Amino acid sequence: MSYPPLSGLPINSDTLSELQKNLSGLNPLQTAWLSGYLWARSQQMDAPAAVGAGAAAAPGAPEQASPVLILSASQTGNARRVAQSLQDKLKAAGVASVLKNAGDYKSRQLASERLVLIVASTQGDGEPPEEALTLHKSLFGKKPPEVKSLQFAVLGLGDSSYPDFCQAGKDFDSRLEQLGAQRLFERVDCDLDYQATADQWVEKTVAWLVEHESRNTAATSAPASVSALVNEPQVHAQIYTREKPFTATILTNQKITSRDSLKDVRHLEFDLGDSGIRYQPGDALGVWFRNDPALADSILSSTGVDGAANVTLADGKTLGVRYALIHHLEITQNTPAFVKGYAQITQDPDLLELVANTKALQDYIADTPIDVVLRRVPQVLTAQQLCDLLRPLTPRLYSIASAQEEVGDEVHITVALVEYEQDTIQYQGGASGYLNRRLEAGDEVDIFIEPSAHFRLPQDTQTPIIMIGAGTGIAPFRAFMQKRDAEDQEGANWLIFGNQSFKDDFLYQLEWQQLAKSERLSRYSFAWSRDQQEKIYVQHKLLQEGTQLWQWLQKGAHLYVCGDASRMAKDVEAALLEVIASEGGLSVDDADAYLDELRESHRYQRDVY
Repeated sequence: MSYPPLSGLPINSDTLSELQKNLSGLNPLQTAWLSGYLWARSQQMDAPAAVGAGAAAAPGAPEQASPVLILSASQTGNARRVAQSLQDKLKAAGVASVLKNAGDYKSRQLASERLVLIVASTQGDGEPPEEALTLHKSLFGKKPPEVKSLQFAVLGLGDSSYPDFCQAGKDFDSRLEQLGAQRLFERVDCDLDYQATADQWVEKTVAWLVEHESRNTAATSAPASVSALVNEPQVHAQIYTREKPFTATILTNQKITSRDSLKDVRHLEFDLGDSGIRYQPGDALGVWFRNDPALADSILSSTGVDGAANVTLADGKTLGVRYALIHHLEITQNTPAFVKGYAQITQDPDLLELVANTKALQDYIADTPIDVVLRRVPQVLTAQQLCDLLRPLTPRLYSIASAQEEVGDEVHITVALVEYEQDTIQYQGGASGYLNRRLEAGDEVDIFIEPSAHFRLPQDTQTPIIMIGAGTGIAPFRAFMQKRDAEDQEGANWLIFGNQSFKDDFLYQLEWQQLAKSERLSRYSFAWSRDQQEKIYVQHKLLQEGTQLWQWLQKGAHLYVCGDASRMAKDVEAALLEVIASEGGLSVDDADAYLDELRESHRYQRDVY
């Protein structure tokens, strides 16, 4: 590439010549990265004296304010969509803003920010989403960033059926205030039916900023940082979305646990046809399921409601109540709002006493389905009363178990049936019962892709990876290995997998054996918890093979964990810290800092639920 001669440059000809020489070998992506990097550096340096007559600033020109920072802390994509909507509306209003994923943001930069808007979801037992863990730990650490000059506002997203509702948003909000930052307005918390509340918060925030911020559309077009150009996921534009899903045909619905297994785990394959849908290993598949008609009928029977009666939903649609129960309303997951509302209608003394005790209420909804509440305390309701007690149905997300480099226009998932008994009646999970028990090959399902930018294979195909999973947590690792095998990637691969029994619960056994035989799977370690008297889990395997684990980390290996957030993921992290401390000769604090560094550099990634 040659460069035309320029006059009035702020660098001499020798420097320019050397710069041209170094730039000649860069591809377009590298050139874009460097452009963003140099721009970001220029913003951190004192502005040099202007060169040339045209570069001089007008006397007394006001200093340009830094753009508003929007931080998205998302687990399932909802917070990311709200944050994107906020930025779009700020841009339309002429307010300069920058949107960043929390995982791509260095917490120490908060000290130089002026105004930050945080949209944060919550996962597990009140924990921040994976991409926001490092930011959360930094704020609550021994040396938090200096934020006394910062203004902020927080929108929390959560699920009120869990005890620590919107806890991550509450944490960010209270901690920033404790550290001296100025809250712009009170935090708002959203339940699963978040859209209306989130839209109100967005509109309020935009209105406030339009009133108080100087309009600077130029700033919105400038790249905010290197991460905005390099780390932002390159995702194909999707025609089909959460709001407009694709109707896919099931190609395969196969049980992959034995007849003697205590679990019913299915492998499902969907035909994407000519939809143009693209996904990457690590992404999730969103499934819009249908509730069991028999469960809907039981609820109608307990409340004396005529299934043909019309109801008006929160979005304004008018439908028959039975159809609404099957297609639009959540009837498999109990919530505090449902029990509180039903207690007020029935005036049942036991329910009224229960809802007055937060801890007792949370325990009750965890163990008592909506149908059981209605059976135990029957009450005649109007169709609209019943509808208003229930929240909208939300899709379920499943880790994708395939790579398009291997399967083409298909997408695969691994689904374990949720099954339990209450009052001698068998109940099933809403989505898992729908997929595992009520559908078969040839049936159609509404689906969409939910990208997961922070659960990705290394860009360097020679980088070794360690995959730690339990149960259906093996799904994304099947996708990883399909991609690495199809592209003949040279990186070493180590699978650490746990389940109840080798004979009954070795998911995708033949595939893993073939990968081991071909040496694509370099190393494997299995934990079968019920094949011996003493239970062995994946965290025990980590401790047993700590020396090898440490050696792999020293060679630059990336760590991946997939499975249950409340127990498995925590036990695995505790084991990792123990290995790092013992094998690396580090203190507890230094081991924790080492793991944080792995997370911040995207070498430690988790897909937990």
